[in-house]
Amino acid sequence: MKNTIKVQRAIKDLTQDQLAQAIGVSRQTINSIEKGRYVPSTVLALKMSRIFEVPVNEFFELEEND
Repeated sequence: MKNTIKVQRAIKDLTQDQLAQAIGVSRQTINSIEKGRYVPSTVLALKMSRIFEVPVNEFFELEEND
């Protein structure tokens, strides 16, 4: 699954740590999501959507092999 979390964070001027604290996870979790090593739960994706103020499908996209 591709994502643009890093871009969305930059738009909101948030660090990984700030985003992590806002949604209740560790900075390492955000890092893993950004690098595509971890697919977040629906709840985490919706929390990010609320913070970024954009629909989930604007920062997560299924790839051909997903």
